[in-house]
Amino acid sequence: MTSAHICALIRLGWGTTTSARGESTAAPANREEITQEKRTANTGDTMVVYDPSLMTDMYEYTMLDATLQDGTANRPCVFEVFTRHLPEGRRYGVVAGIGRLLDALEDFHLDDADLKFLSDRHIVSRGTVKWLENYHFTGSIRGYREGEVYFPNSPILQVRGSFGECTLLETLILSILNYDSAVAAAASRMVTAAKNRPCMDMGGRRTNEWAAVAAARASIVGGFKGTANLLAAKLYDLPAIGTAAHCFTLVHDSERQAFESQIAALGTNTTLLVDTYNIEEAVKTAVEVAGPNLGGVRIDSGDLAALAQRVRNQLDALGATNTKITVTNDLDEYAIASLQTAPVDSYGVGTQLVTGSGAPTCAMVYKLTERANNAGHMEPVAKKSVDKATAPGAKLAFRSYEYSLADCEHVISGSESALENFVPGEGWEDLLTDFVVNGTVDPQFQGHDGLMAAQDYHAKALAKLPITAQSLMRGEPVIPTKLEVL
Repeated sequence: MTSAHICALIRLGWGTTTSARGESTAAPANREEITQEKRTANTGDTMVVYDPSLMTDMYEYTMLDATLQDGTANRPCVFEVFTRHLPEGRRYGVVAGIGRLLDALEDFHLDDADLKFLSDRHIVSRGTVKWLENYHFTGSIRGYREGEVYFPNSPILQVRGSFGECTLLETLILSILNYDSAVAAAASRMVTAAKNRPCMDMGGRRTNEWAAVAAARASIVGGFKGTANLLAAKLYDLPAIGTAAHCFTLVHDSERQAFESQIAALGTNTTLLVDTYNIEEAVKTAVEVAGPNLGGVRIDSGDLAALAQRVRNQLDALGATNTKITVTNDLDEYAIASLQTAPVDSYGVGTQLVTGSGAPTCAMVYKLTERANNAGHMEPVAKKSVDKATAPGAKLAFRSYEYSLADCEHVISGSESALENFVPGEGWEDLLTDFVVNGTVDPQFQGHDGLMAAQDYHAKALAKLPITAQSLMRGEPVIPTKLEVL
């Protein structure tokens, strides 16, 4: 169970979800009604509390301990998140996970059990335990909006604060952004391929149970319209989908009995799974049982394009002209694109969504780019490692346009004074937004509203890229990144 999900569960409460009959059911939304018990899970006889503060690698705490002892922990610093390259052949990336990160950040503090663990394992000294007792991030975070597209060397996130408080956030930030952004990018490609036909998340059984919740949320950023995962639907107030699997048909004595049972329970607007035995017979039976107002049928095997065409013709011949066809069966963006001319109304996507369609991470890194020197002046710093060199100094980020289409990403690096005096080109769009200011989180990026705003933002950002961004052919990033060091 990941901390961000637990934090969201406590914070968001219950939202409005959709029943199988299409009815909205409201549940308590008062955060106070979600008790602290939600933070625990049974593991044998032990109740384990999951906190964001331990979603870290050990070296973050050992670095904190050493710098507190040598006096550098309080040095003001700037850390930045970026990736040196996109997954091979991809034209753009999609920022996702900002809302989850902000949820986790608000709950990033250590309780007595956490402190005892760090002390008993001799991970940190007593002085550091004392420092951690009152830990709360007091710095500032800015970066690319959730849903924004990014490219190699885009400064996706910029974290300002003392070295001590910033270094503890590395693993948490990267684990959220790397996975969520990978899923959102895959979802974006699938939505593009679907050409305005809705895509739905059905990937929960193909990944870790808590990664499934993160993936469901990230898919919405990329343009998906709903999820089969009920916890994700509850946490983020998303449309929930799902009716029956093949086992439901098999447990009944006949397919007709299974359809009658489902219709009796869920109404005629439900979707019947028609490929357990013989699709043609199943469709005929489905319309006989539900009537011409049957909501939908789902096909989960075979040549989906050919079958969808035959099923559409059969439904129309039976008078079920408004019955929708959903297809599933290990779809990815390429399979969806191949179905563009088929009479398919929606897609259910599983494995390829939650694994980033072959790119399950974005290779994002978290690097120190600026820190105060002994005199207290901010000073750009950089790695010079072979193949891993970094650009010194904090960054500004802009996007320029020609004829209303993006033509270049401009990343400006330099000292504080140089950046303050930099004048961007005419019409350049500033890509950096404040998420946290002096420890205070901006709530507009959290919860259901923040998620839907991210989906809308992504659609607009993608529309401003050259049309080649929507190509599924392998290629270079759709626009270049120009890095300028002042």
